[in-house]
Amino acid sequence: MNDKTIESKKHVNPLLQPYGTPHDAAPFDRITLTDIEEAVAEGIRRENEQIEQIINDPAEPTFDNTIIREDEDKSRKQYYDLLDRTTTIFFNLLSANSNDEMEALAQKLSPILTQHSNDISLNPKLFERIKYVHEHHRELTPEESMLMERSYDGFVRSGALLDETGKQKLRKLTEEASRLALTFSQNLLKENKAFTMLLTDEKQLDGLPDTTIEAARQAAKEQGKEGWLFTLDAPSYGPFMMYSTQRDLRKKMYMARNTQGIHDNDNNNLEVCSKLINLRREVAQLLGYKTYADFVMKYRMASNVGNVYKLFDELIDAYKPTAIKEQEAVKKLAKEEEGDDFEIKPWDGAFYSHKLKLRDYDIDPEMLRPYLEVSNVIKGVFGLATKLYGITFKENKDIPVYHKDVKAFEVYDNDGSYLALLYVDFYPRKGKQDGAWMTEYQGQHIEKDGTNVRPHVSLVLNLSKPTEDKPALLRLGEVETFLHEFGHALHGMFANTRFESLSGTNVWWDFVEMPSQFMENYAVEKEFLHTFAFHYKTGEPMPDDLIDKVVKSRTFNAATACLRQVSFGLLDMAYYTLEKPFTENIIEFEKEAWKKAIIGKQLPDTCMTTQFSHIMAGGYAAGYYSYKWAEVLEADAFSVFKHNGIFDRKTAQSFRDNILSRGGTEHPMTLYKRFRGQEPTIDALLERDGVKKKA
Repeated sequence: MNDKTIESKKHVNPLLQPYGTPHDAAPFDRITLTDIEEAVAEGIRRENEQIEQIINDPAEPTFDNTIIREDEDKSRKQYYDLLDRTTTIFFNLLSANSNDEMEALAQKLSPILTQHSNDISLNPKLFERIKYVHEHHRELTPEESMLMERSYDGFVRSGALLDETGKQKLRKLTEEASRLALTFSQNLLKENKAFTMLLTDEKQLDGLPDTTIEAARQAAKEQGKEGWLFTLDAPSYGPFMMYSTQRDLRKKMYMARNTQGIHDNDNNNLEVCSKLINLRREVAQLLGYKTYADFVMKYRMASNVGNVYKLFDELIDAYKPTAIKEQEAVKKLAKEEEGDDFEIKPWDGAFYSHKLKLRDYDIDPEMLRPYLEVSNVIKGVFGLATKLYGITFKENKDIPVYHKDVKAFEVYDNDGSYLALLYVDFYPRKGKQDGAWMTEYQGQHIEKDGTNVRPHVSLVLNLSKPTEDKPALLRLGEVETFLHEFGHALHGMFANTRFESLSGTNVWWDFVEMPSQFMENYAVEKEFLHTFAFHYKTGEPMPDDLIDKVVKSRTFNAATACLRQVSFGLLDMAYYTLEKPFTENIIEFEKEAWKKAIIGKQLPDTCMTTQFSHIMAGGYAAGYYSYKWAEVLEADAFSVFKHNGIFDRKTAQSFRDNILSRGGTEHPMTLYKRFRGQEPTIDALLERDGVKKKA
């Protein structure tokens, strides 16, 4: 995006006219921030116009003229879609390719957009019509029924039944929460990018693999510095913590990573988090719920807080004994190497765990890197989708992208028809949030005339970058991350529902991670690795004995990893099951909240909450348990593929038809049982993680 205002009178706002791009793709190369601001204002005006048309319609309210009111003329639909298209582009870019000007505009637009949303959801005349339709509608299809319920209940959950005083209070609460969530994200991005560690003594690089050293040298060079530059981005931080023999530097990196948001500076998130926790509790209680978690659970497979804690208890009981043994083994190795007086600290965990894994399984992530060159990995992941579903990918360089690193692919279905547009954005950079995610620039839906509008999906990751001497060589964990987000992408690309609000990943939150985590299973499957894992220099396939080592080592520290996820879930639930105002010290509260799943001593001066984007700004508040909930589902689902063949097309087609294409049109368990034939059990997960032996 061009962030400079174009003053020329000849400039026409591309958002206010047909894009004129392949597949109506977003015209990233022509959009300015001025265009965004203008289009938001115009989009709000148009939506208000549409609302007026609905509430002033003299005809009896019906499902068709109120819930799904659309003009037969497609251009009129695009006319009303302006706000959604514009904000989708802007806020996606705010995460993937931000700058100071964009952040300032986001702060300006956020309260305006929240107020507009409230104006709609709290409009009494509009709700009166929706309520009437809810009580007097015609016979509806299952998908229409789902939309009807979500539309009606969406208004109720947004305060439509409150009196005027309550509505005004809700407005203030939601507007403030929206502003603070944005502030949280901006503070975290600034904190993450502010820390760098420049090393100038080659001795300080001891233990680091060549790939990490070369990447650090290039990072320093890009900033005009001599030496080796390390950051908190995953491709830099992860290998450093695993391989560096310099304990003092590992501590420096660890403390920088785990104190983000608690420093005495403008990026401090402690107060922001406290306010967000309280604002969400107040919203829930204003709407008649005891806690924010109770409010959230109405549309979750878990259905209530008790079932979430039941899952946590089952996992802790099953995994904690094994996790304790795993950590004792790491401590034992550390003492063997450093002496009986050595006390292992958090910044030592990855280092000695790696040593133990190398000793017991003779496997090191660096052994795999030469076989995981990024272009081959892309071919492998795309090829997996071809094997399973028959879809194919073709890069189209005529489709505008928002950064030179981004590639755009046309996706074609097994019958050769156009299926979707897919953007991939792989590497870290300034202005890009850490982590990995899937999003959409256009959601799938079917218009009145039968036109199936296909989705525009985007994968955003932070993988190891290419260097001057080598292409991007990935760690296996990065391949798993790619597969995870690609699973979300398939969920979006296969969407085939009538209504956009029910398509693709618009499912209950504790079901959305199932298709993504399902795909991770393939990362260690020999049949899959044989399709793409070739040495970047020699072209030789990854040796079978190396793959066997990977497979055997898969359960290494699996229990520890499980408890880590459970601890995050416990922290999340602790905040959002509060019935009274949160007034405690966040750092101290955090240590207590998750201690049931913690093994070993906790550091008093670190904090997860202030950098926990998922539950503060990412939509997972009272929902982080979803990862473990969905893991039970995907492990159970993959067991079907293991039985029938991991590339079995019939099984894959059933998975596509019953789960991936159906979005949120039916209850998730209904969809799952239609594929599986029964409800899932925890057994497959326990067996995969080596906690329980196979029957």
